[in-house]
Amino acid sequence: MALAEAPGSYGGPGGFAARLRPLSSGMVPPPALILLGILSLQVGAGLAKHLFDQMPPSAMVLMRLLTSAVVLGFLARKALRSVLRDHSRKSLLIAAGFGLSLALMNFSIYQSFARIPLGMAVTIEFLGPLLISIVASRRARDLLWAVLAGAGVVMLARGGGDVDPVGIAFALLAGACWAAYILFSASTGQRFSGTTGLAVASVVGTAAILPMGVHAGGSALLDPELLLLGIGVGVLSSVIPYSLELEALRRMPARVFGILMSLEPAVAALVGVVLLNEVLTGRQWVAIVCVVVACAGAALGPQKQAPAPG
Repeated sequence: MALAEAPGSYGGPGGFAARLRPLSSGMVPPPALILLGILSLQVGAGLAKHLFDQMPPSAMVLMRLLTSAVVLGFLARKALRSVLRDHSRKSLLIAAGFGLSLALMNFSIYQSFARIPLGMAVTIEFLGPLLISIVASRRARDLLWAVLAGAGVVMLARGGGDVDPVGIAFALLAGACWAAYILFSASTGQRFSGTTGLAVASVVGTAAILPMGVHAGGSALLDPELLLLGIGVGVLSSVIPYSLELEALRRMPARVFGILMSLEPAVAALVGVVLLNEVLTGRQWVAIVCVVVACAGAALGPQKQAPAPG
């Protein structure tokens, strides 16, 4: 899940993209940055799932959120010193809601990863942003994309083999949280400059998952090797894709960004095959393609021009 899922919220001058721009070359085409970000995100997810036997999902979520909070907190350290004084209670509550949706989204999708294949979980999760896109457009023909995506999810659930319904339920919950995340992200971006709101949200999300993560992780959180791997998951799943996607958003239309992001379920499925030996049936691959096409189709519609960052 990428912070750029609400285009324009954090890509303004002096924002996250500007500060992490050295991580991505201006000579690299924006589509390549998007694909590299997707690959990094899904490889991070695959690595996290590979480590679940040693570090449970809740502990891995804690490591991912903590890594993001440390990086973002460092970038926004000056603004954070006066954040309580400079922002209203309503703004702080919105940022907190953003953080809670972020924490629950990550918790849910990692619980889903622990029960069903990576590609299946990410595909179902994509129903969240797809729903936001369809509701925002209000075009009658977008109902066709919704039906296509729904058919894809039904095929995934009945695609043969043992499919854990709890894993599907967690993926659906992650999708709902992703939708909430997008709405909170846009609202937070309007109230906080640069990475400040996102840093606050990351700290809140980390605090929310901390008790559960510590309880689940136990002594594994004291293992230097596992800690290093957990930080690596955080870097692959958060820092690298966030910076690459936000850099790409500076140089490409949001519509094109949305179409390219639609490839994420397919990339997740491929990473699952290569890293985790999660072989999907032909029917499940068709289902994933249905959701990818539905997401791309919804992104092709007319979009309002986003206001320039203030």
